[in-house]
Amino acid sequence: MVSPFKRYRVAFAGVIFHLMIGGVYAWSVFTKPIAQQTGWKEASVSFAFSLAIFFLGMSAAFMGRLVEKFGPSTVGTISSILYGSGIALTGVSITTKQLWLLYLAYGVIGGLGLGSGYVTPVSTIVRWFPDKRGLATGLAIMGFGFAALLTGPVAVRLIAVVGLANAFYLLGLFYFVVMILAAQFIKKPKPHELPEVIAQNAERVSLTNQQMTANEAVKTRWFAALWFMFFINITTGIGLVSAASPMAQSMTSMTTAAAAVMVGIIGLFNGFGRLAWATLSDYIGRPLTYSLIFVLDVVMLLILIFFKQPFIFALALCLLMSCYGAGFSVIPAYLGDVFSTKELGAIHGYVLTAWAAAGMVGPVLLSWTHQVLHNYYVTLVAFIIIDLLAMIVSIRIQKGFVTHKSVESAN
Repeated sequence: MVSPFKRYRVAFAGVIFHLMIGGVYAWSVFTKPIAQQTGWKEASVSFAFSLAIFFLGMSAAFMGRLVEKFGPSTVGTISSILYGSGIALTGVSITTKQLWLLYLAYGVIGGLGLGSGYVTPVSTIVRWFPDKRGLATGLAIMGFGFAALLTGPVAVRLIAVVGLANAFYLLGLFYFVVMILAAQFIKKPKPHELPEVIAQNAERVSLTNQQMTANEAVKTRWFAALWFMFFINITTGIGLVSAASPMAQSMTSMTTAAAAVMVGIIGLFNGFGRLAWATLSDYIGRPLTYSLIFVLDVVMLLILIFFKQPFIFALALCLLMSCYGAGFSVIPAYLGDVFSTKELGAIHGYVLTAWAAAGMVGPVLLSWTHQVLHNYYVTLVAFIIIDLLAMIVSIRIQKGFVTHKSVESAN
């Protein structure tokens, strides 16, 4: 029997790993300086971020399979090379003023590093914490959500001291070193490495009473329902986060400075929401947790429409962002509950394709309707409708598990 604290070392390494790749959320810090130094339009620079998120979601599908086949340490090492070199090459693109290289470096290479890095620790940590799946995934993914709060100020300081391109060179090197070291500690538990009481939880039957492979899981109605719920949750959240400041100023009397403060606060709710909701799911179950997320989404979206007081508007946005973060942290544990942890890395990778799709749909839908109609109300109503649909699906799948269990017990 190895030390019972080994699983906490693995979890800590996973948090550090996600803190590094989560720096992608600080891209807005670089947008204006890059545009000013290169002469590119800010919209063109911002597209590199959308491209990175798209490749994160799409690459996670096959990277999750590599985690199962070659192990998390190997995939984590690949991630450190891709992400570190992608960031460093971004500096080269700025120096040479090659926009195509920016898209290749940050969007494609960096995005592939993000995809492989995102799936590396999550499914592994779930295996180490079968008794606390929600807490474990919440901790790891909280690191991803909070990373921008650390990277943003550091990036601003680096740009001021060493210059824009050199900031990317240093960040690329730092990410590479920290990630490749952390990756060596992220390993699946071997037989007898978990304390006996915890190991008993690891062997529990899933909600479907089956241990499914990834290929089996994606063919089920359970997977389709979970993919849809995750897609709607992220579409709503990422759409709101992309326009939180202008929306608050347009729909309330909030000043530009107050809106900027609000954006920072909702970032905290995004991060803490990942841990709080995931931990709650350990006590009330993942199906009920996801249903409550959509209930709160609908109520808070209605408040955004009908209440114009800045404080109430900001509070509603904060709670919506906690639900947005919850979608990321609860879904891995939910997948583990439904399909078991047999090939959780691959299954989690497949469901992350919903993130890639939502990253394109949410912000585009909100910006397009605002451009055409000059208000945010139509989009908010659309978000309410799709969240209601997702809530219905969540409640049906929740009842479906109860029925499934009853039938299995009767047999």
